[in-house]
Amino acid sequence: MSIGFLSLVAVLGGAAIVLQSQFMGVMDKQLGTLESVFITYAGGGALVALLMLLVRGGNLRAWQTLPWYVYTSGALGLLIVSVISYIVPRLGLATAFTLMVATQFTLGAMVDQFGFLGAEIHPITPLKLVGLGLLFSGIVLIIR
Repeated sequence: MSIGFLSLVAVLGGAAIVLQSQFMGVMDKQLGTLESVFITYAGGGALVALLMLLVRGGNLRAWQTLPWYVYTSGALGLLIVSVISYIVPRLGLATAFTLMVATQFTLGAMVDQFGFLGAEIHPITPLKLVGLGLLFSGIVLIIR
């Protein structure tokens, strides 16, 4: 697949995260964090179950071959969605995402550097370190 197509998919995903976060923030303020997370997961779970059955017939035969830790992804997803629902209406989208994305970049660089949890190794270069430094400088400017 081309870098252009993959970049477009990433941009669409980023836009969806912002919209979902704003919608969840509205729900959080009116209903509460747990209710917001429930509505988000119930709607998403129902949709993906339907798509999985329609497109693939529900093929989960190889689930037993996966490492145990990958099954924590559902709980991690709940944590992510809960944190977004809670912090967006309190910090605002820009500050909330600045902190979350900076954490993702930093942890992602470490996972890439050391190949944690089965990741392919992509070493941290001096240029990446400069980028992380600029990222942290930007965080300071954005959250002040």
